[in-house]
Amino acid sequence: MASSQASSDASASPPLPDVRPRAASPRSLSGLVPFLKPYRGRIALALLFLLLAAASTLVLPVALKTLIDRGLVSADPGDRVMALREHFAALFGVGAALGFFSAARFYMVTWLGERITADLRTAVYSHVVTQSPEFFETTKTGEVLSRLTTDTTLVQTVVGSSLSMGLRNSVMGLGALGMLIVTNPKIMAQVLLILLVVVVPSLYFGRRVRKLSRASQDRVADSSAIASEVLNAIPVVQSYVQERRESDRFAAATQTAFDTARKRTRIRSLLVAFIITATFGTLLWGVYQGTQAVLSGTITAGHLGQTVVYVILLVSSVAVLSEVYGDLLRAAGATERLMELLAARSPVAEPSHPQPLPKADRGSAVQFEAVTFSYPSRPATAALKDFTLDIRAGETVALVGPSGAGKSTVFQLLLRFYDAQQGTIRVDGVPVDQVSLADLRHRVGIVPQDSTVFSTSALENIRYGRPQASDQEVMAAARAAFAHDFIMALPQGYDTYLGERGVRLSGGQRQRISIARAMLKNPPLLLLDEATSALDAESERVVQAALEAAMADRTTLVIAHRLATVLKADRIVVLDGGRMVDVGTHAQLVARGGLYAKLASMQFAPEAS
Repeated sequence: MASSQASSDASASPPLPDVRPRAASPRSLSGLVPFLKPYRGRIALALLFLLLAAASTLVLPVALKTLIDRGLVSADPGDRVMALREHFAALFGVGAALGFFSAARFYMVTWLGERITADLRTAVYSHVVTQSPEFFETTKTGEVLSRLTTDTTLVQTVVGSSLSMGLRNSVMGLGALGMLIVTNPKIMAQVLLILLVVVVPSLYFGRRVRKLSRASQDRVADSSAIASEVLNAIPVVQSYVQERRESDRFAAATQTAFDTARKRTRIRSLLVAFIITATFGTLLWGVYQGTQAVLSGTITAGHLGQTVVYVILLVSSVAVLSEVYGDLLRAAGATERLMELLAARSPVAEPSHPQPLPKADRGSAVQFEAVTFSYPSRPATAALKDFTLDIRAGETVALVGPSGAGKSTVFQLLLRFYDAQQGTIRVDGVPVDQVSLADLRHRVGIVPQDSTVFSTSALENIRYGRPQASDQEVMAAARAAFAHDFIMALPQGYDTYLGERGVRLSGGQRQRISIARAMLKNPPLLLLDEATSALDAESERVVQAALEAAMADRTTLVIAHRLATVLKADRIVVLDGGRMVDVGTHAQLVARGGLYAKLASMQFAPEAS
């Protein structure tokens, strides 16, 4: 990983998504093309049904014309009755065909909307969970959740409804336009002139709606981010009696989103009012011109009826298309935001030609060689400076030091959550940036200080460490982590639902679940980050013994503030300000004095005296 080259590669990575409001355009919907391609056959079938439904609609005025001219105007009453029967039967046939094709179109496009939205949501989520922690330093979880829910719902509306309506009305509008040009070019020229007056203002209003649509979606995401953050910290919020403050903060964000949406809605309302008024005027003008032509004998009554229906189809298609255009603009903004997430590239990249890790029977060897690292959010402050450490296979090494000394950073770099700007990290002799992320992380087990418990059963929480493990292996790991007894005391034992983030468990119980998970994984390299920090004295004694057993035949790195937990470590590395300031056994470090002796004096007064 090393090196300046790695540093330059990381710096060249594409930037994280820019979530600032900016205008989207319908061209942004082109981002959906990869998700449409797998369903080309269904799309073609949906388009066929759409065209057949539109054609059925366009046939209706022709059938109506024939009904009026031959069924109502015929001189002979007998011929009139027979003609009426035939023409009504023909009209019913056209209507039945329209109903069937419309239903088939509706089913196909709705299926496509649901399927493509599900694929899009899955693709975005799968991509986001592969991002390095650097991504989440600058992107709020609530923002991502908003894009996965609100934005994908907007896309679903367009793909499963609006887009189909737009295509159908485009076909009907063009078909009606063509029929009007063929049957009554004089009236058509006047109608087109009026429609031009409708289109120009619509384009102006459309640009306003486009900008406000993107801004509205961003404001909704802001409120979602606040809600996600607060709901994940409810105990802290309530303990500090900040419910009212957080409610007011969420209400302010929601009000901002409402104000932006209100502006967008006002512009769209003005656009709709203008279009309806203009199209209705166009319709009346067409009808007026048609009646004048009938009175002058230029066309028949049936011809007038046909012309009126085609004008209605044309102007109504224009009106619907204006509505659809507004939906397209909103969906374009949503698609753009989703594509930004998909375009984000983690600076921690998979190697193009990964090297295999050698077999580790008695733990993995780890080397840090002159490693210097700064977090992306704090580039001016080095979390580790020229850090060098050689850990032998099977060795237990403790990292101690004050908060911010760089202890957790060692774990983060070893797991390759970040890449160092300088230096190299090796596992079993292979640079970690030359190993696939999966192979590297399969080799490492971690017990974090803040234990994560998922909203599922105790059994599945422990099995998370090795999904293919049997129930017996899970229970054996739980016994080793001193978790079996309290799990069996739960209402449904191992099948008990533990609640979101393990709210049904105490802090110590959550930690033991986490320890059992790591022990079930049985990796050659074990990372313990204050693994017993939430345990009472009795539980800590038992779990410490279990951890010592788990450390056998494996390499273990331990972060500890309570020095009593690392007295038996093979070596203790003292960190301060990102640098290694001392290394040795407990006795050697106390005898030398320095930072470790100072820490020890506060925890082991008799030994320090």
